[in-house]
Amino acid sequence: MQHSYTTIKSAVREILLKEKGSKFIGFAFPVNNEKELKTALDNLREEHPKATHHCYAFRMGLNGENYRANDDGEPSGSAGLPIYNQLLAHNLTNILVVIIRYYGGTKLGVSGLVKTYKESAKLTLEHAEIITKELETELEIEFKFSQQNIIFSLLNKFDAKVLNFDAQENCKIIAQLKLSEKEKISEQLSEMYEVKFDFIEI
Repeated sequence: MQHSYTTIKSAVREILLKEKGSKFIGFAFPVNNEKELKTALDNLREEHPKATHHCYAFRMGLNGENYRANDDGEPSGSAGLPIYNQLLAHNLTNILVVIIRYYGGTKLGVSGLVKTYKESAKLTLEHAEIITKELETELEIEFKFSQQNIIFSLLNKFDAKVLNFDAQENCKIIAQLKLSEKEKISEQLSEMYEVKFDFIEI
């Protein structure tokens, strides 16, 4: 089972490449859902309303199963696909790369466009900090007040982050931890007397 994925740490903006008078400006954004994707694209259209093309590609999901390449009026396959191929080459997901073009008066031809959009995407990603993100899960535990020290030391051992703690005679705690630790912590909790626990999908 996969427990991590590769993405970029933060947005990269305004990476400029010039080719025969045209300006190609690269942007990269970490995105986790369609809403963040749409916001990033809408914001760029507002920032660059006079650009000739806003070409982009994105990959989302653990294995990049949600993806799209958009040529935005450039010849089919000459812009979005070369950008998308750079995402594949770097094995990145949960990422959007947009290359904005200001036409400079000289046509580049399809092969020239493919080469330039590829170079622009590559250059943009070279400016990004690539990171590995661990998948996380949430865990709900119910236990007696007298057991709280044992529970907290167990959570500490697994670097779990406590999100909510309801301290009464019967306590309830919600904690977040790495998905890769799920089986190990389950084993230890199962051995504890009068402790109930359940994992919450996030």
